[in-house]
Order: sequence, then structure tokens, then C-alpha cells
Amino acid sequence: MAISIERLRSLLRVTEPALELVASTVEDHDGYTVEHLRFRLPGGTEIRGLLTRPAGNTKPGPAILYAHAHGARYDIGASELIYGRPALLDAPGPVLARKGYVALCIDMPVFGGRADVTESAATKAALWHGQTLFGQMLGEQAAALTWLAARADVDSSRIGMTGISMGATLTYYLAAIDTRIAAAAHLCCYADFAMLVETGAHDLHGHYLTIPGLLAETSTGEIAGLIAPRPQLICAGLDDPLTPPLAIHRAFIETLTVYETVDAETAVTLLEEAGIGHRETPSMRRAVIDFFKQHLSRPLP
Repeated sequence: MAISIERLRSLLRVTEPALELVASTVEDHDGYTVEHLRFRLPGGTEIRGLLTRPAGNTKPGPAILYAHAHGARYDIGASELIYGRPALLDAPGPVLARKGYVALCIDMPVFGGRADVTESAATKAALWHGQTLFGQMLGEQAAALTWLAARADVDSSRIGMTGISMGATLTYYLAAIDTRIAAAAHLCCYADFAMLVETGAHDLHGHYLTIPGLLAETSTGEIAGLIAPRPQLICAGLDDPLTPPLAIHRAFIETLTVYETVDAETAVTLLEEAGIGHRETPSMRRAVIDFFKQHLSRPLP
């Protein structure tokens, strides 16, 4: 029997904290607006957020929860939305805003404005307290989703999620456990974890993804399958050392099987590119834009 959403949340130790907006400044750019946000968690921790939106728009429309990557660039964090990073073609926030989307990205623990603690230290502390760093990240992403959905310029029925690398993993995990994500598109971090261990490729991934007992109960393909029947786009480079082709294919067979059981096999797509490593390509960018246009452009029935 497939793992339940409730059991997966329990393994991850996910709880959604309250997220309070405490400061906001606005900058107008050519064709889009940037909001610099500061949120506060219970206990006093402050989190930087960045939001891009179409210039002058106030009516409820589609939105994207954007999860930033890792790349051992702890200094970037949410800045990825408006400045990009080496693995991306360019900054996604302005592109999404000009396409009509409100997009929100927040600093994950140990990244951006929260890089005063190392990933190793944060992972160990979480585990010693019976929690997981990844579960904390997912809980904060869920809190960001709640805040985003409540905005007057966002249609809460049309919120997608995307990201590359760590952002990809956050995307398909959150979409698996939170049905408020209407469509999920992720790049360069989808592969069967057990096969990564078999090949040694697991050691290329960050400590944040340490989840005790996960492989004894489920798999990447099964977790991504929990998104069914909602639409999902999976993008991968076949020369990416973090996601070897056999590990991608093993995961996708399982994900597709779940979609088939609910007669939704056409709702999941795997885009693979030969000769491509751990990076976004023009084909991936076009596929993501087309994917969200198809699935978020009109209100759901």
C-alpha cells in the first residue's frame, strides 16, 4: 500500500508555523514590481521574502510559490527570484511577473539572511530534537503558501510551485502533502533515493535532506505520485550527476503508475535532455512557462 500523506508528514516532522508580515517595501521596475518582505516566526526568528508581481495589477490572478536552490551558495537564498543563480538562464521573478504571475520566495533556514548557522549544525540540531531540517523547510514553505493565498491579488485556486535543485525537491514534496498546490513543475532533483544510495550519488546532496526511516516506507516516485491527479512537470538533464538516468527512470515508473491508477497519466510529464547537467535549459524554461499557462491561466471549475 502506498504511503499516506499523513504518514509522510509524520516522517518529515512537518508542522506549519504562523508567519507574520512585519515589514514591506515596494520597488517598481520595467513591467513588474518587487516587494521586499520581512516575516516573523513564533519565537522571533525573522525571514526575508521577495515577491515579484505584474506592474499595476490588483485583480486576483495566478501565483507561483518559488523555492530557491542550494548549490552550496548559502548567500543567495531568496535573492534567486530577482537576481538568478548560475544554474538558471536568468532571474525567474521578472519573467514570471511579465507573464502575469505573482511569485513569492522566502529564505530557507541556513540560506540568505539566515546563513549565520551551518547546514550541518542545523541538520544535527533538528535530528537531535526529533525533527528534520527538511520538515522545517516544508513547514515554512506551507506558511508562505498560506500568506500568498490570502493576498488580494492572488486567486488561491491557481497557485503553482516551482524550483530547481533543492527548490525542486521542496516543490514535489510540498505538492505531495499540500493539495493547495494546483500544479507543480520542478527541475534537476528528481531521482529514486534508494538508487542514489546504491550508486553513491546520494552523497552529492545536502544534509538538509536527511529523513530518518524514509526509504523503509516509501520512495521518490511514490511521493511524487501523491500529487496525482494534479498536473506535474519533471525536468531533468541526463548528464546530471545528482540524478543518474536509471534513478530518474525508476522514480518515474512509480510516479506514472500512480497517475495511471487515477486515470491521470496525461497529467504528468518527464522532460529529459541528453548532454545536460545540473542546470536549466531554454527547453526547460519554455516547458515550465507553457505548463503554468495551461494549468493556471483560468480559474479552476
